[in-house]
Amino acid sequence: MSVDAKYKTTATATGGGRDGKTSLADGTMALQLTVPKELGGPGGDGANPEKLFALGYSACFLGAMRVAAGQTNIKIPEGTEVTATIGIGPRSEGGFGITAALDVKLPGLAADEARKLVDVTHGICPYSNAIKASVDVQTTTHG
Repeated sequence: MSVDAKYKTTATATGGGRDGKTSLADGTMALQLTVPKELGGPGGDGANPEKLFALGYSACFLGAMRVAAGQTNIKIPEGTEVTATIGIGPRSEGGFGITAALDVKLPGLAADEARKLVDVTHGICPYSNAIKASVDVQTTTHG
């Protein structure tokens, strides 16, 4: 597979990784990271990779849905929302793995159209494509 990247961004993590800092090379964002209590850390107000993934995935999926709407001729209703829930934990095969769930709110859209739109979006969304070989993304759709 080859990707003709039209945009790239660069971030650098320092300190302890999940309990350090991360910042973008262009200076537009820098975050303090903290390990969640559930993973043995202090928790607190800091970000973590799973929070960042959830932010990115929800925004990316909603953007990709706009492309899918054009391909399927399904109008995205006002008030559409995508909520991403990302989890992390030990894998039965060893190491750690990611879980992902998307809750897609499509007010007033028929169930069959909502399902079609979400399915087509999964084929377009870069985040969905990046993880499809290793993460079974659970989706729910509702009006």
